[in-house]
Amino acid sequence: MRASVNCLFFLFITFEVLKKILIIRFSSIGDIVLTTPVIRCLKNKYPDSEIHFLTKSSFKSVVESNPHIEKVWTIKQEVKEVISELEKIGFDHIIDLHKNIRSKQVRLKLKASYSTFSKLNFQKWLLTNFKINKMPNTHIVDRYIDAGNDLGIVNDNKGLDFFINPKNEVKSPFPDKYIALVIGTAHATKALTAQKTADIIEALSLPVVLIGGPGDTDKAEEIIALSDGEALISTCGDYNIEQSASILKQAELVIAPDTGMMHIASALQKPIISIWGNTVPEFGMYPYIPQNKAKVHIVEVTDLDCRPCSKIGFESCPKKHFNCINNIDVEEVKNIVDSIVSSH
Repeated sequence: MRASVNCLFFLFITFEVLKKILIIRFSSIGDIVLTTPVIRCLKNKYPDSEIHFLTKSSFKSVVESNPHIEKVWTIKQEVKEVISELEKIGFDHIIDLHKNIRSKQVRLKLKASYSTFSKLNFQKWLLTNFKINKMPNTHIVDRYIDAGNDLGIVNDNKGLDFFINPKNEVKSPFPDKYIALVIGTAHATKALTAQKTADIIEALSLPVVLIGGPGDTDKAEEIIALSDGEALISTCGDYNIEQSASILKQAELVIAPDTGMMHIASALQKPIISIWGNTVPEFGMYPYIPQNKAKVHIVEVTDLDCRPCSKIGFESCPKKHFNCINNIDVEEVKNIVDSIVSSH
Protein backbone atom coordinates (compact mmCIF):
# COMPACT_ATOMS: atom_id res chain seq x y z
CA MET A 1 0.00 0.00 0.00
CA ARG A 2 1.42 3.36 -1.00
CA ALA A 3 2.09 5.98 1.60
CA SER A 4 0.20 9.27 1.38
CA VAL A 5 2.52 12.15 0.50
CA ASN A 6 2.24 15.91 0.57
CA CYS A 7 3.01 15.93 -3.13
CA LEU A 8 2.67 19.64 -3.95
CA PHE A 9 5.49 20.57 -1.60
CA PHE A 10 7.47 17.44 -2.32
CA LEU A 11 7.72 18.25 -6.03
CA PHE A 12 10.19 21.00 -5.22
CA ILE A 13 12.58 18.66 -3.44
CA THR A 14 14.99 16.28 -5.07
CA PHE A 15 16.41 13.29 -3.26
CA GLU A 16 19.90 14.81 -3.31
CA VAL A 17 18.94 17.76 -1.05
CA LEU A 18 17.27 15.69 1.65
CA LYS A 19 19.72 16.67 4.34
CA LYS A 20 17.48 16.75 7.38
CA ILE A 21 14.72 14.21 7.94
CA LEU A 22 12.42 13.92 10.95
CA ILE A 23 10.80 10.59 11.89
CA ILE A 24 7.87 10.72 14.32
CA ARG A 25 6.81 7.84 16.54
CA PHE A 26 5.74 8.84 20.05
CA SER A 27 5.16 5.39 21.56
CA SER A 28 5.57 2.68 22.59
CA ILE A 29 8.60 0.39 22.97
CA GLY A 30 7.63 -2.19 20.36
CA ASP A 31 6.21 0.31 17.88
CA ILE A 32 9.41 2.36 18.06
CA VAL A 33 11.64 -0.69 17.55
CA LEU A 34 9.53 -1.54 14.50
CA THR A 35 10.49 1.80 12.90
CA THR A 36 14.21 0.97 12.91
CA PRO A 37 14.35 -0.55 9.40
CA VAL A 38 13.09 2.80 8.07
CA ILE A 39 15.84 4.62 9.96
CA ARG A 40 18.56 2.28 8.68
CA CYS A 41 17.33 2.23 5.07
CA LEU A 42 17.09 6.03 5.03
CA LYS A 43 20.63 6.38 6.32
CA ASN A 44 21.92 3.92 3.74
CA LYS A 45 20.12 5.81 0.97
CA TYR A 46 21.19 9.25 2.21
CA PRO A 47 24.44 8.71 4.14
CA ASP A 48 25.08 12.46 4.45
CA SER A 49 21.64 13.21 5.87
CA GLU A 50 20.76 14.02 9.46
CA ILE A 51 18.00 11.77 10.75
CA HIS A 52 16.14 13.13 13.78
CA PHE A 53 13.60 11.16 15.81
CA LEU A 54 10.68 12.57 17.82
CA THR A 55 9.20 10.44 20.61
CA LYS A 56 7.96 10.62 24.19
CA SER A 57 10.59 11.18 26.86
CA SER A 58 9.70 7.89 28.55
CA PHE A 59 10.77 6.01 25.40
CA LYS A 60 13.95 7.92 24.56
CA SER A 61 16.15 5.04 25.69
CA VAL A 62 14.69 2.80 22.98
CA VAL A 63 16.50 4.75 20.24
CA GLU A 64 19.10 6.94 21.92
CA SER A 65 21.92 4.44 21.19
CA ASN A 66 20.97 4.11 17.51
CA PRO A 67 24.03 5.32 15.54
CA HIS A 68 21.89 6.25 12.52
CA ILE A 69 20.06 8.97 14.47
CA GLU A 70 21.57 12.42 14.75
CA LYS A 71 19.33 13.59 17.57
CA VAL A 72 16.38 12.26 19.58
CA TRP A 73 13.78 14.89 20.43
CA THR A 74 11.27 14.20 23.19
CA ILE A 75 8.02 15.46 24.61
CA LYS A 76 6.30 14.65 27.86
CA GLN A 77 2.77 15.29 26.60
CA GLU A 78 2.45 18.11 24.08
CA VAL A 79 4.36 18.92 20.89
CA LYS A 80 4.54 22.60 21.82
CA GLU A 81 7.34 21.55 24.20
CA VAL A 82 9.72 21.18 21.22
CA ILE A 83 8.09 22.86 18.22
CA SER A 84 10.08 26.09 18.40
CA GLU A 85 13.35 24.13 18.49
CA LEU A 86 12.27 21.85 15.65
CA GLU A 87 11.35 24.85 13.51
CA LYS A 88 14.94 26.09 13.76
CA ILE A 89 16.29 22.88 12.21
CA GLY A 90 14.68 23.33 8.80
CA PHE A 91 13.67 19.77 8.00
CA ASP A 92 13.45 18.78 4.35
CA HIS A 93 11.04 15.93 4.98
CA ILE A 94 8.98 14.33 7.75
CA ILE A 95 8.09 10.65 7.95
CA ASP A 96 5.10 10.41 10.27
CA LEU A 97 4.91 6.87 11.64
CA HIS A 98 2.43 7.69 14.38
CA LYS A 99 -0.27 9.50 12.38
CA ASN A 100 -2.31 11.07 15.15
CA ILE A 101 -3.36 14.59 16.13
CA ARG A 102 -0.03 15.40 17.76
CA SER A 103 2.05 14.24 14.80
CA LYS A 104 -0.21 16.22 12.47
CA GLN A 105 0.41 19.30 14.61
CA VAL A 106 4.14 18.83 14.05
CA ARG A 107 3.68 18.49 10.30
CA LEU A 108 1.55 21.62 10.09
CA LYS A 109 3.97 23.68 12.16
CA LEU A 110 7.12 22.61 10.35
CA LYS A 111 5.61 23.03 6.86
CA ALA A 112 7.91 20.40 5.37
CA SER A 113 6.95 17.74 2.86
CA TYR A 114 5.82 14.60 4.59
CA SER A 115 4.82 11.00 4.09
CA THR A 116 2.90 8.64 6.32
CA PHE A 117 1.30 5.20 6.29
CA SER A 118 -2.08 3.53 6.53
CA LYS A 119 -3.03 2.47 10.05
CA LEU A 120 -5.77 0.17 8.65
CA ASN A 121 -8.08 1.16 11.51
CA PHE A 122 -11.21 0.12 9.61
CA GLN A 123 -9.79 -3.33 8.86
CA LYS A 124 -8.75 -3.72 12.51
CA TRP A 125 -12.25 -2.68 13.59
CA LEU A 126 -13.81 -5.29 11.31
CA LEU A 127 -11.54 -8.01 12.68
CA THR A 128 -12.02 -7.01 16.31
CA ASN A 129 -15.78 -6.48 16.23
CA PHE A 130 -17.03 -8.85 13.54
CA LYS A 131 -14.10 -11.29 13.11
CA ILE A 132 -14.00 -10.35 9.42
CA ASN A 133 -10.38 -10.45 8.35
CA LYS A 134 -9.60 -7.91 5.66
CA MET A 135 -6.09 -7.24 6.96
CA PRO A 136 -3.40 -7.48 4.28
CA ASN A 137 -0.83 -10.23 4.71
CA THR A 138 1.77 -7.53 5.34
CA HIS A 139 3.90 -6.83 8.38
CA ILE A 140 3.68 -3.32 9.78
CA VAL A 141 7.40 -2.91 9.05
CA ASP A 142 6.61 -3.10 5.35
CA ARG A 143 3.85 -0.51 5.78
CA TYR A 144 6.33 1.72 7.57
CA ILE A 145 8.81 1.21 4.72
CA ASP A 146 6.08 2.23 2.27
CA ALA A 147 6.11 5.65 3.93
CA GLY A 148 9.62 6.08 2.56
CA ASN A 149 9.03 4.69 -0.91
CA ASP A 150 8.74 8.16 -2.43
CA LEU A 151 12.18 8.92 -1.01
CA GLY A 152 13.53 5.95 -2.93
CA ILE A 153 14.03 3.57 0.00
CA VAL A 154 13.24 -0.12 -0.18
CA ASN A 155 13.28 -2.77 2.51
CA ASP A 156 16.75 -4.32 2.83
CA ASN A 157 15.20 -7.25 4.76
CA LYS A 158 17.87 -7.04 7.44
CA GLY A 159 15.26 -6.94 10.17
CA LEU A 160 14.97 -4.73 13.21
CA ASP A 161 17.71 -2.87 15.05
CA PHE A 162 18.29 -2.48 18.75
CA PHE A 163 21.57 -1.03 19.93
CA ILE A 164 22.94 -1.51 23.45
CA ASN A 165 25.38 1.00 24.86
CA PRO A 166 28.44 -0.92 26.11
CA LYS A 167 27.90 0.55 29.59
CA ASN A 168 24.54 -1.25 29.68
CA GLU A 169 25.86 -4.66 28.75
CA VAL A 170 25.13 -6.98 31.68
CA LYS A 171 27.81 -9.43 32.68
CA SER A 172 25.47 -12.29 33.19
CA PRO A 173 25.15 -13.49 36.80
CA PHE A 174 22.88 -16.19 35.44
CA PRO A 175 23.45 -19.84 34.47
CA ASP A 176 25.42 -20.58 31.31
CA LYS A 177 22.23 -21.53 29.52
CA TYR A 178 18.85 -20.04 30.39
CA ILE A 179 15.50 -19.07 28.92
CA ALA A 180 14.36 -15.45 29.13
CA LEU A 181 10.64 -15.24 29.86
CA VAL A 182 9.00 -11.83 29.48
CA ILE A 183 6.15 -11.21 31.94
CA GLY A 184 5.60 -7.47 31.50
CA THR A 185 2.98 -6.06 29.12
CA ALA A 186 1.14 -2.75 28.90
CA HIS A 187 -2.22 -4.55 28.94
CA ALA A 188 -3.05 -7.52 31.16
CA THR A 189 -4.98 -9.43 28.49
CA LYS A 190 -1.80 -9.75 26.43
CA ALA A 191 0.18 -11.28 29.29
CA LEU A 192 0.49 -14.79 30.63
CA THR A 193 -1.11 -15.18 34.02
CA ALA A 194 1.13 -15.96 36.98
CA GLN A 195 -0.28 -19.49 37.10
CA LYS A 196 0.19 -20.15 33.38
CA THR A 197 3.72 -18.76 33.59
CA ALA A 198 4.51 -21.07 36.51
CA ASP A 199 3.04 -24.04 34.63
CA ILE A 200 5.29 -23.33 31.64
CA ILE A 201 8.36 -22.89 33.85
CA GLU A 202 7.71 -26.24 35.56
CA ALA A 203 7.67 -27.94 32.15
CA LEU A 204 11.00 -26.52 30.99
CA SER A 205 14.39 -28.19 31.21
CA LEU A 206 16.49 -25.01 31.47
CA PRO A 207 16.65 -22.31 34.15
CA VAL A 208 14.37 -19.33 33.56
CA VAL A 209 15.07 -15.61 33.97
CA LEU A 210 11.99 -13.40 34.29
CA ILE A 211 12.07 -10.10 32.38
CA GLY A 212 9.91 -7.16 33.39
CA GLY A 213 9.80 -3.62 34.68
CA PRO A 214 9.30 -2.17 38.17
CA GLY A 215 5.54 -2.74 37.88
CA ASP A 216 6.05 -6.49 37.42
CA THR A 217 7.84 -7.26 40.69
CA ASP A 218 4.71 -8.43 42.52
CA LYS A 219 3.76 -10.73 39.65
CA ALA A 220 7.31 -12.12 39.59
CA GLU A 221 7.07 -12.91 43.30
CA GLU A 222 3.73 -14.65 42.71
CA ILE A 223 5.25 -16.74 39.91
CA ILE A 224 8.15 -17.74 42.14
CA ALA A 225 5.71 -18.73 44.90
CA LEU A 226 3.67 -20.84 42.47
CA SER A 227 6.72 -22.69 41.15
CA ASP A 228 9.30 -24.60 43.12
CA GLY A 229 11.62 -21.57 43.07
CA GLU A 230 14.63 -23.50 41.84
CA ALA A 231 16.42 -22.36 38.70
CA LEU A 232 14.18 -19.28 38.54
CA ILE A 233 15.50 -15.72 38.75
CA SER A 234 13.54 -12.47 38.57
CA THR A 235 15.17 -9.37 37.09
CA CYS A 236 11.97 -7.33 37.20
CA GLY A 237 12.64 -3.74 38.18
CA ASP A 238 16.39 -4.28 38.48
CA TYR A 239 17.49 -3.26 34.98
CA ASN A 240 16.76 -0.57 32.40
CA ILE A 241 15.58 -1.35 28.86
CA GLU A 242 19.04 -1.73 27.34
CA GLN A 243 20.23 -3.87 30.25
CA SER A 244 17.17 -6.11 29.92
CA ALA A 245 17.94 -6.37 26.21
CA SER A 246 21.46 -7.49 27.10
CA ILE A 247 19.95 -10.26 29.24
CA LEU A 248 17.72 -11.29 26.32
CA LYS A 249 20.73 -11.35 24.01
CA GLN A 250 22.54 -13.86 26.22
CA ALA A 251 19.56 -16.22 26.55
CA GLU A 252 19.19 -19.45 24.61
CA LEU A 253 15.72 -18.36 23.57
CA VAL A 254 12.98 -15.92 24.54
CA ILE A 255 9.38 -16.61 25.49
CA ALA A 256 7.31 -13.45 25.21
CA PRO A 257 3.76 -12.22 24.72
CA ASP A 258 2.80 -9.50 22.24
CA THR A 259 4.89 -6.75 23.82
CA GLY A 260 7.86 -4.46 23.28
CA MET A 261 10.47 -6.88 24.58
CA MET A 262 9.29 -9.40 21.99
CA HIS A 263 10.30 -6.94 19.27
CA ILE A 264 13.62 -6.25 20.97
CA ALA A 265 14.26 -10.00 21.02
CA SER A 266 13.46 -10.02 17.30
CA ALA A 267 15.98 -7.24 16.72
CA LEU A 268 18.56 -9.35 18.56
CA GLN A 269 17.58 -12.29 16.32
CA LYS A 270 16.88 -14.62 19.21
CA PRO A 271 14.70 -17.71 18.77
CA ILE A 272 11.28 -16.54 19.99
CA ILE A 273 8.22 -18.34 21.24
CA SER A 274 5.59 -15.66 20.79
CA ILE A 275 2.49 -16.28 22.89
CA TRP A 276 -0.68 -14.44 21.91
CA GLY A 277 -3.64 -13.62 24.15
CA ASN A 278 -6.43 -11.26 23.16
CA THR A 279 -4.56 -9.82 20.15
CA VAL A 280 -3.64 -11.72 17.00
CA PRO A 281 -0.64 -11.89 14.65
CA GLU A 282 -2.94 -10.91 11.78
CA PHE A 283 -2.69 -7.31 12.98
CA GLY A 284 0.78 -7.43 11.40
CA MET A 285 2.96 -7.03 14.49
CA TYR A 286 4.30 -10.54 15.00
CA PRO A 287 8.06 -11.09 15.56
CA TYR A 288 9.94 -9.77 12.56
CA ILE A 289 13.07 -11.71 11.62
CA PRO A 290 13.04 -11.85 7.80
CA GLN A 291 16.60 -13.21 7.69
CA ASN A 292 15.55 -16.37 9.55
CA LYS A 293 11.80 -16.84 9.87
CA ALA A 294 12.40 -20.29 11.37
CA LYS A 295 13.38 -18.55 14.62
CA VAL A 296 9.78 -17.36 15.10
CA HIS A 297 7.29 -19.71 16.77
CA ILE A 298 3.70 -18.54 17.27
CA VAL A 299 1.61 -20.09 20.06
CA GLU A 300 -2.05 -19.10 20.30
CA VAL A 301 -5.55 -20.45 20.91
CA THR A 302 -7.17 -20.26 17.50
CA ASP A 303 -10.65 -21.68 18.16
CA LEU A 304 -12.13 -18.82 20.21
CA ASP A 305 -14.91 -16.81 18.58
CA CYS A 306 -14.23 -13.87 20.94
CA ARG A 307 -10.66 -13.36 19.76
CA PRO A 308 -9.38 -10.78 18.99
CA CYS A 309 -11.39 -8.69 21.42
CA SER A 310 -9.19 -5.62 21.04
CA LYS A 311 -6.39 -4.33 18.83
CA ILE A 312 -4.53 -3.31 22.00
CA GLY A 313 -5.78 -4.97 25.17
CA PHE A 314 -7.73 -4.67 28.39
CA GLU A 315 -7.05 -4.82 32.11
CA SER A 316 -9.16 -7.97 32.33
CA CYS A 317 -10.97 -10.37 30.02
CA PRO A 318 -14.31 -8.88 28.86
CA LYS A 319 -15.79 -12.40 28.86
CA LYS A 320 -14.35 -13.19 32.31
CA HIS A 321 -12.92 -16.58 31.23
CA PHE A 322 -9.59 -15.41 29.70
CA ASN A 323 -9.41 -18.61 27.67
CA CYS A 324 -7.06 -17.05 25.13
CA ILE A 325 -4.35 -17.40 27.79
CA ASN A 326 -5.75 -20.03 30.13
CA ASN A 327 -6.04 -22.51 27.25
CA ILE A 328 -2.48 -22.03 26.00
CA ASP A 329 -0.98 -25.50 25.53
CA VAL A 330 1.95 -25.86 27.92
CA GLU A 331 3.06 -29.05 26.19
CA GLU A 332 3.25 -27.20 22.86
CA VAL A 333 5.51 -24.58 24.42
CA LYS A 334 7.68 -27.29 26.01
CA ASN A 335 8.07 -29.15 22.72
CA ILE A 336 9.16 -26.00 20.88
CA VAL A 337 11.68 -25.20 23.62
CA ASP A 338 13.08 -28.73 23.49
CA SER A 339 13.41 -28.50 19.71
CA ILE A 340 15.28 -25.18 19.89
CA VAL A 341 17.58 -26.32 22.68
CA SER A 342 18.43 -29.62 21.00
CA SER A 343 19.34 -27.81 17.76
CA HIS A 344 21.94 -25.60 19.47
